[in-house]
This record gives sequence, structure tokens and C-alpha cells, in this order.
Amino acid sequence: MAWTWRYEKADGSAVNPTVGQEDFPTQGDAESWIGENWKQLVEEGADQATLLDDGSTIYTMSLHEA
Repeated sequence: MAWTWRYEKADGSAVNPTVGQEDFPTQGDAESWIGENWKQLVEEGADQATLLDDGSTIYTMSLHEA
């Protein structure tokens, strides 16, 4: 299994930030990583992130503070 993130603008168009293009061994590792790096992703134009497990969507979340 490979856990990855896909980053998008609010309209669903793809964003390719300089960070975050890696595979994670577990869901927890992926979620910890995004918790530490979401601000940089927003600075690079991402509005939302989708967690993928071997290409299957698990969930999509906003990267903006509530």
C-alpha cells in the first residue's frame, strides 16, 4: 500500500507544490506529514488535499483554517 496526497485549488484544478510529492507507508504517516506542512502547501496555491490509498480516494480536506 502507498498513501499519497493530491493537491487542488478550490475549483478542483491540480496544484503541484514543491513539497509533498512522496509516498507514505501508513495513513498516520501521511496525516502527520500534512499536519506539519499544510501552511507551505497553501502558500504554494493548494486549497484542498485528497488522501489516496493506492490511487483510491479516502477523503478530501480543506487546507484553510476554519
